[in-house]
Amino acid sequence: MKVGFILARSFTLTAFALFIDTLRLASDETDRSGRVKADWEVLSDTGHLVSASCGVQVSPTSSLQNPMEFDYIVVVGGRLSDSQAVDSRTIQYLREAASRGACLIGVCTGTFILAEAGLMTAHETCVSWLHYVDFRERFPDLRVQADRIYTLDLTRGSCAGGSSTADLAAALVRRHIGEAAERNALEVLQIDKVRSAQWVQPRRPLELEIQNPKLRAALILMEQNIENVLSISRLAAALGISRRQLERLFFTELRSSPALVYRRVRLERAKQLLRTGNAPLIDVAVAAGFENASHFGRVFRSVYGQSPSVWRRSEGNEQPLSDAECVEDAQLGGTLQRAVRNETNSCQTV
Repeated sequence: MKVGFILARSFTLTAFALFIDTLRLASDETDRSGRVKADWEVLSDTGHLVSASCGVQVSPTSSLQNPMEFDYIVVVGGRLSDSQAVDSRTIQYLREAASRGACLIGVCTGTFILAEAGLMTAHETCVSWLHYVDFRERFPDLRVQADRIYTLDLTRGSCAGGSSTADLAAALVRRHIGEAAERNALEVLQIDKVRSAQWVQPRRPLELEIQNPKLRAALILMEQNIENVLSISRLAAALGISRRQLERLFFTELRSSPALVYRRVRLERAKQLLRTGNAPLIDVAVAAGFENASHFGRVFRSVYGQSPSVWRRSEGNEQPLSDAECVEDAQLGGTLQRAVRNETNSCQTV
């Protein structure tokens, strides 16, 4: 098994290290590190040192050699703030590799590099929940999800990064070298159990302790679909269960309905926007999935006991209320009972 690595500027060292160490430990017995059953190269067009996001520098070991010499070419991404993660020659190399049928894998934000090169169009992409919104905004026409740790088909792979990089690398080792090599690598790395591609990303929406993976995936999907709110039926279908089953899960573990929890997720996003900026309330409302500022204001007040404008000022934004916000506060004052009744009715149709 042979793997070629392409490291982006400010790449994530953890993702690269876990992938390459899984290969190293699978290639030989125990911790001997011989390149017996696996080999790898760090590819570069220039040969210059590549700096990780933590400042550690890695030296390439090879030029951009024939891509068909590798079973996989793995692109390790890093910080999205860097405007050009890899140079144009590397993008050209990746496109050439894809045209010849090479299997390309994006790790961490390496998926952004492959997508930018137009190489993920016919493939489903897995990204970290942290980068889901960024990916959707940059590539609205591509299929992407952040409720699993990696994806892998015949010619493309993608991985959320972090510790899940070892799970993906272990799956490749098992496929090409065998289960004994996989087991050796994981035991030396002190990894008790390998996770499958379907494993839900270790995310805790709303800081809730949730054991059921379907329920955790449901909350992640809610977070990913705040502005364009999913119906509860569509949410259940995306998880492969019925609406009744989904509602039972929520009531059993959270003592609440999916609609009310979804509302809480949207309101938490609204609070984040109110706390960190001075956007007009209509913009906050739309970003949180509400049809207008008036509806958003009624729901917010029914839950938190004060209007969004007053809440924002209480959180440290000392700017005076605008004339429109003063009118809104006057209109909302004394309407709490009606707001609760209206929201109860709206939740039944979410």
